[in-house]
Amino acid sequence: MIRSAVMSLAFAAALALPPAAAATAASPPAAPAAPASSGDSAGGALRPSEFTLPNGLQVVVVPDRRSPVVTHMVYYKVGSADEPPGKSGIAHFLEHLMFKGTEKNPSGRFSKMLATIGGQENAFTTSDYTGYFQRVPREYLGEVMAFEADRMTGLVLTDANVLPERDVVLEEYNMRVANSPDARMGEQVAAALYLNHPYGRPVIGWRGEIEKLDRADALAFYRTFYGPNNAVLVVTGDVDPAEVRRLAEATYGKLPARGDLTVRKRPQEPPPAAVRQVTLDDPRVAQPSLNRSYLVPSYATAKRGDAEALDVLAQILGSGPNSRLYQRLVVEKRIATGAGAWYQGSALDATRLGVYARPTPEVALPELEKATDAVIDEIITGGVAADELERAKTRMIADAVYAQDNQASMARWYGTALATGSTVQDVLSWPERVRAVTAEQVRDAARVWLDKRRSATGYLIKSPPTGEEKRS
Repeated sequence: MIRSAVMSLAFAAALALPPAAAATAASPPAAPAAPASSGDSAGGALRPSEFTLPNGLQVVVVPDRRSPVVTHMVYYKVGSADEPPGKSGIAHFLEHLMFKGTEKNPSGRFSKMLATIGGQENAFTTSDYTGYFQRVPREYLGEVMAFEADRMTGLVLTDANVLPERDVVLEEYNMRVANSPDARMGEQVAAALYLNHPYGRPVIGWRGEIEKLDRADALAFYRTFYGPNNAVLVVTGDVDPAEVRRLAEATYGKLPARGDLTVRKRPQEPPPAAVRQVTLDDPRVAQPSLNRSYLVPSYATAKRGDAEALDVLAQILGSGPNSRLYQRLVVEKRIATGAGAWYQGSALDATRLGVYARPTPEVALPELEKATDAVIDEIITGGVAADELERAKTRMIADAVYAQDNQASMARWYGTALATGSTVQDVLSWPERVRAVTAEQVRDAARVWLDKRRSATGYLIKSPPTGEEKRS
């Protein structure tokens, strides 16, 4: 089932997993990246246009004439961090249930239409937003918009279709979390890092609460958060902005705004005061690992330039085989089989910068942690070299340019930005802001934010199989 494979990197990040541990199919980028801000005369991506319908729906259109297809994506500004207490997993559960149909279009009709025309569909849930998207030949855009607008406010649920889908979600939990020591470790690290903020609970939910979710819970959440004035529509591909506006007005524009949409007001984290450590032992562990998350600002919460510096810091520290962590731990010391870092910059509230490493068989985790801390201290005390800084920034900007070849990536840039407090202009100006990051800013970011008192560290170790006694 399509929805079972949906959460990919966004789900992994919510569990504090390193990106290398997950697929990347339907995930937003870790930070806003942007195409060029001017048109491509060769027929590539053009500067986006944006408008807002009277009912509050925000619309972004990114023309791309290179192939006669379009990507249509709807973001709702609601995710797992907006769930009521005791109802963890309801945002993701509702994502599944959105495919159950409406009175006008019963279950299966939308998917059957897409299959008939050779289209694709999927959905994803994160802590801050929920997205639904389709990729279709350009002549079917109006039809897709009509279907998606219909289920924005017309979802019909019964116990007959809700309860079996809850079993599907529980099986997804078993497959992706319960049977994965890495995912369980990430879940525990996130819970340890966030003492008060709902980012500390997993996107998929806690199993004991998932088991109790029902039709009433799903409809209450749906009626609270789903509506045109809490959504962003992004259309990329072989389209004309004026035509998209006409189609949007004829479909989404007919929907009334929901007057009772809840303001996103979440409890925030207190100032970190203590180092936190979590150890998980599991007989299924194939290889021990060290997994640390630091509490840091996101693009939405940081002072100007701080998030960009953190982005560059993560690139230098742990992105790829030329990064500091990989070179020191894997290549030079040969005490790790893998190491890296990541920054989940696209978040509405305070987010995470993570580092991870996997030791070689003869190396203990304390030795690996000490070496990892030494690499971080190198940057805090000695900073970064000019050529190292330029390589990192060039790579980040180049990756953003190359990603223009994927319509879904472009749609995710803008949808993610608008769903987490940024703007289209923020996306467009991202390359220039990254170019402006200095070596001093990177060192300051490491010094201020990579303080172990702001962190939670997880140690994943192998334990004897159940039933075997541990020998001292």
